[in-house]
Amino acid sequence: MYQNELAGPIPSELGKLKSLTDFKVNNNQISGSIPPEFGNLTQLQRLNLSSNHLVGQIPKEFGKMKSMLELSLAGNKLSGVIPLELGFCELLEVLDLSKNRLNGPIPKIIDQWAQIHYLNLSNNKINDKIPSEIGKLAHLTELDLSHNVLTKAIPSEVQSLQSLQKLDLSHNRLSGSIPGAFSSLPNGIDINLSFNKLSGPIPSCANFVNASLERNLDLCGNITGLKLCPSQIMKKKNDPFHHKLILVITLPLIGAFLLGVFTYGLIAYQQQKKKSPQKPSDEESGDYFSITSFDGKVVYVDILKATNDFDEAYCIGTGGYGTVYKAELQPDNVVAVKKLQSSFENVDHNGFLNEVRALTNIRHRNIVKLYGYCSHVCHSFLIYEYLENGNLGSILRSDVLAKELDWLKRVNIVKGVANGLAYMHHDCSPPIIHRDISIANILLDSDYEAHISDFGTSKLLKLDSSNWTAIAGTYGYIAPELAYRMVANEKCDVYSFGVVALEVIMRKHLGDLVTSLPTLSSDYPVPVNVEDSRLPPPSSQVEKQVKLVLSLSRTCLNSNPHERPTMQQVSNLLMKDLL
Repeated sequence: MYQNELAGPIPSELGKLKSLTDFKVNNNQISGSIPPEFGNLTQLQRLNLSSNHLVGQIPKEFGKMKSMLELSLAGNKLSGVIPLELGFCELLEVLDLSKNRLNGPIPKIIDQWAQIHYLNLSNNKINDKIPSEIGKLAHLTELDLSHNVLTKAIPSEVQSLQSLQKLDLSHNRLSGSIPGAFSSLPNGIDINLSFNKLSGPIPSCANFVNASLERNLDLCGNITGLKLCPSQIMKKKNDPFHHKLILVITLPLIGAFLLGVFTYGLIAYQQQKKKSPQKPSDEESGDYFSITSFDGKVVYVDILKATNDFDEAYCIGTGGYGTVYKAELQPDNVVAVKKLQSSFENVDHNGFLNEVRALTNIRHRNIVKLYGYCSHVCHSFLIYEYLENGNLGSILRSDVLAKELDWLKRVNIVKGVANGLAYMHHDCSPPIIHRDISIANILLDSDYEAHISDFGTSKLLKLDSSNWTAIAGTYGYIAPELAYRMVANEKCDVYSFGVVALEVIMRKHLGDLVTSLPTLSSDYPVPVNVEDSRLPPPSSQVEKQVKLVLSLSRTCLNSNPHERPTMQQVSNLLMKDLL
C-alpha cells in the first residue's frame, strides 16, 4: 500500500493481525500518531511508515516486536526521545528514524542491536555525545548521525566498526580532535565530518584523503585544503633529507631552465635574421596556459572539435564576459566552456584573471568548479563543470520545467545558495563578493542542487576596498547602496540573495514589489498566498519551511545594509530550522 494517496490515521485494529510479517504504507498522506497496538504484532519483521505526516512519540510498545528486522519511520513529524524499549528488538538489521523531530541522547541500548548494518538517525534534534557503545555494532556498514546537535568528542570506539563503508557525522557540534583510532578502519570508507567544531591533526590514513572536512574549527594535516600541523612544518624544516631533496630537484631544473632560455634566444635570433619569414599559424603562435590537470594545447584542440569551432548549435547560454558552450570531450566527460567575448589581447585582463583566481581557490559543493582555462591568440576560454539542469531562471520561466521543482527542492535550492555565499564570505581569505547573484547565475545539477556560477563581476575583497568604481550586477537584484553610492561589501550579496529567495518561492520577477521592499520595516508581515500557483499548496510540514525562507528573505532586503544579517547567520538559521 505504499506510494498511494492513503490519508487519515492508522487504525488501532491492525494490532489484531498477529500473523502479520510485513506492513509498508510509506509515501502516503497518513496522519495522526502510531498506535501502540503495533506492539501486539510479535511476528512483524518489516515495518515502513516513512514519508507520511505522523506525529507524537515512538511507542515504547515497539519493544515487544522482537522479530523486527527492518524499521523505517523516516520523514515524519515524530518527536520525543528514542524509547529504551527498542533495545529489545535484538534482531534489527535496518533502523531509519531520520528526518523527524526526535530529541534527547542516543540511548546506550544500541549495543543490543548486534545484527544491525544500517543506522540512520540524521536530521533530528538528537543531542549529547555519541555513546561509546556504538563500537559494539560490528556488522554496521552505514552510520548517519548528521544534522543533529551532537556534542563532545567522537568516541575512539569507532575503530571497532570494521564493516563500515559510510560514516556521516556532519552538521553537528562535535569538538576535540579526530581519534587516531580512525587509522584502524578499513580503507575505502566515505567519511563526512564537515560543519563541526573539530580541531587538531587529521589521522594519517587513506580514508581522509577524500573525506569531507570543511567548516570545522581548526583541523590541520598533510591533506589538500588544510594547513600543515606545526609538528609537520618543523619536521620538514629540520629533515636533512628534505634539504638534500630540494637540491637534487632544483639544481637540474635551474640548469634546464637556463638551457631553455639560451635555446629560445638562439632560435628567436635566427628567425629575425631571415629575410622572408613565413607567417606562423594560429596554433604555432598561440599562447597556451593551463590549470590543474589540463594540458593547454591538447584541450584547446579538443574544445574546438567538441564545439565545432564554437558553433551556435552548442551554445547553452550567455554570462558575464562571454558565451557558454557545451563540450563533450569524451562520452563520460562533458564540460561547460565560457568563451570570452574577444581574443585574449582585447579582453579585460583584470576581469579574466579575477574570475580564474577566485574560482580555482574555492572548493564547495554549492559553487561551480573551475577545471582550467586556455588562452590563445584566436580564443580564450574558461572550462567549468557541466551541470545538467541548467540555470534556475530558465526552469522557473518554464511552466513545464517549474513543476519539477517541488517545494522541498526549492527550499533546498535556497539553502544551497546560502551555504555557498556563506563559504565565499566567511571561509575564503580574503573574502569573495560575487556582485551578481541572480536566478540566471544559479545552476542546478541532476539532483537539483544549487551551484553558484559566473564570477565575471566578482572581486576578492581587500581590507582597504570599501568601494568600487563601476556598477555591476543584474537589474532588479542590485542592492540600493551599490546602485546609488557604489559602496560594496558582502551585504550587497545578502540583498541579492533575498531577491533570489523570494523569486524561487513566488515564481515571477518581483518588479515593483522589489522596489518597495527595501523600505519595509522589520515588523512588516510576510506575504501570504504568494507561492508559485503552478504547484499544489505545500504540506503543513513544508509550509513552515517556505514561510521561514520568506521571512529570512525579507530581512535580507533591508534598505540599511547594517541591518541585514550576514550570510553565515542566514545559512545557520536555514540549517538549524529546516530539518
